[in-house]
Amino acid sequence: MRHDGRRDNELRPLKIKRRYTRTAPGSVLIQAGRTTVLCTASVAEEVPPWMKGEGRGWVTAEYNMLPGSTSPRKPRERGGKIDGRTTEIQRLIGRSLRAVVDLAALGERSITVDCDVLEADGGTRTASVTGAFVALADAIATIKALPDPQRHPLLETVAAVSVGLVEGRAVLDLDYREDFAASVDMNVVMTGAGRFVEVQGTGEEATFSEQELSSLVKLARLGIDQLRSVQRRALGKAWRWR
Repeated sequence: MRHDGRRDNELRPLKIKRRYTRTAPGSVLIQAGRTTVLCTASVAEEVPPWMKGEGRGWVTAEYNMLPGSTSPRKPRERGGKIDGRTTEIQRLIGRSLRAVVDLAALGERSITVDCDVLEADGGTRTASVTGAFVALADAIATIKALPDPQRHPLLETVAAVSVGLVEGRAVLDLDYREDFAASVDMNVVMTGAGRFVEVQGTGEEATFSEQELSSLVKLARLGIDQLRSVQRRALGKAWRWR
């Protein structure tokens, strides 16, 4: 058993609440243990200048940790200055979402998903990806003038989870304490069809074998299947994938 009573292959308690705010067409509060992220998806009837006239849309993401999400307080990022970690994470979220979107079916419009961390206890980027997908699905459902109503822009589902080696054991969905202690930590993004979008694995003053890598990937796949089930329950009748 882990320090919080979970088995090695067990996710933290996960909740996804849709329509958390009334202003954004897609709005989700996702809670994974003590990590809480608000994901809001907004639609704009325009695309970046470099995409104009191509007949395709665009999906991007922004990520931010609010000052009270950590202790001690995290200073706000002001004046357009974004630190390297923030840039890396919001690019990861954007890539993960675009991997399952048919941009041509979206038409010439943009969707921005904002992921704001309200409380951080490890796994903020993976929770952001998982929640952002649900917010994106709800936002797309509000679009009335798709180029082809029979061609849905969302091709597949996507979710993300962390895995790692802690005290020599492969464990799923690391919280901050486990992430700090891990000799190897990895973030895995996968589609519902079981295809990888991204794998970010790092040894912390350690190395890992091919066998250990295989065990971590297998564990991540198990976690993604569980996350997809929660996404499915959250979307209810709006779920359209096998």
